Amino acid sequence: MPMWKRNLFFCWFGMFVTGIGMSQIAPILPLYIKQLGVHDSGSIVQFAGLAFGITFIVSAIFSPIWGIAADKYGRKPMLLRASLGIAVVVGCMGFAHNVYVLIGLRLLQGVITGYSTACTTLIATQTDKEHSGWALGTLSTANISGSLIGPTIGGFIAENFGLQNSFFLTGGLMLIAFVTTALFVKESFTRQDKKVLRMKEIWASVPEKSLTITLFITFFVLTVALYSVEPIITVYVTQLSRTTSHVALIAGIAFSASGLANILAAPGLGKLSDKMGAHKVVLVALIVAGIVFIPQAFVTNPWQLTGLRFLFGLAAAGLGPSINILLKKITPDSLTGRVFGFNISALYLGAFGGSVLGGQVAAWLGIRYVFFTTSALLLLNAVWVYFKVYKKLNINMALYKN
Repeated sequence: MPMWKRNLFFCWFGMFVTGIGMSQIAPILPLYIKQLGVHDSGSIVQFAGLAFGITFIVSAIFSPIWGIAADKYGRKPMLLRASLGIAVVVGCMGFAHNVYVLIGLRLLQGVITGYSTACTTLIATQTDKEHSGWALGTLSTANISGSLIGPTIGGFIAENFGLQNSFFLTGGLMLIAFVTTALFVKESFTRQDKKVLRMKEIWASVPEKSLTITLFITFFVLTVALYSVEPIITVYVTQLSRTTSHVALIAGIAFSASGLANILAAPGLGKLSDKMGAHKVVLVALIVAGIVFIPQAFVTNPWQLTGLRFLFGLAAAGLGPSINILLKKITPDSLTGRVFGFNISALYLGAFGGSVLGGQVAAWLGIRYVFFTTSALLLLNAVWVYFKVYKKLNINMALYKN
C-alpha cells in the first residue's frame, strides 16, 4: 500500500475522533453542569454556551499557529502532540469537580487543537495530483462528520452509560489515535531553518489573496449552514412530532443525517472535482445546498426533515474537498500548513457562528426562518463564488492545472 494511502486511513480515523471530541459534549453539557452543582436554569444555559463555544473560538485562534509549527517542525509531531493532548484533556473532563474546571479544560482543548490542520497538510503534500481530489475528499469527511455525529454519540453514551463515560470514551479513542499515529503514520520531512515570518509577511507570500479569502469564507459559510440547526433541531422535532417519546434520539438522527451523507458522498465528489474542476463542483454544490434548505422550513414530520438533511449533506460533501483541492493548487508547499490552518479556523468559527445564528434567528423571527436565512447565505455565497472563483478559473485554466 502506498504511504499516502496508509497515512490517509489513520489520519481519517484521528480527525473523525477529534470531531467527535469537539462536539459530543453539546447534548450533555446542561446535564453535566447541573451534576457539577449548578441548579439555576439561567446559569446552566450561560455556562453551557460558554463551555461549548470557548473551544471553537480558541481553536480558531490557535489553528494557524499550529499550522506554522507543522510547516517548520513536520506534520507528524503535531499529530502526536494534538492527539495525546486531547486524549488527556478530554479524559480529565470526566473528573471535573466544578463547572469552572470544566470550562478551563474546554479552553485548554482549544489551545491543544491542530490535529486536523496537520492531517490535511500531510495528505495534501504527500498525495500526487492524480489522486489529490479523492484523498482530500475522503479526509474532509472526517472532521465534519465526526462533529455532526458527535452529539448523537455523546447523548447515546450519556443516556445508557452515564455522563462521565462520554468523556472517558472520547479520551480513549484519541489515545488509540495517538498510538496508531506513532506506529503507522510515516512522514519524510526535512526541517529548513528559515526566518520565522510574521503574519503580515506570510500573507504577502500568498500568491492568490482574493481567491484564498473567497475559499476561506466559503468554508465558513458551509460550516455555518451545517451548524445553524444545532440549537433548534430538538425544539423543531418536538413541534413536528405527534409524540414526545424519543424526541432526543430522533433529533440526533436528523442532525447527524447530513454527516452520514457527507461520509458517503465526499470521496466520490472529490474524484469528480479532479475530472471536471473543483471550482465547478463548489458552485453547483452551493446552489443545490441553498435550494435544499428551503423545503426544510415546510416539512410536516421529522422524517421529511431527516431526508432533506441527508440531501443537504450530499451537496455539502462537494464543498469541503473541492475547497481543499483549490487551496492546495494555489498555495506554495512552504505555506501549505499555514493556509490550511486558517481554513480550519474558518471551520471552527463557522461551527460557533452557525450555532449563534440559529439560536438568535429562531428567538427573534421563529424556527422556520433559520432555514430561510441559511439558504440565503448559501445562495449569496454561490453568487460571490461565481464571480470570484468560477469565472476567474474558467478564464485562466492554466492556474488550475499547475
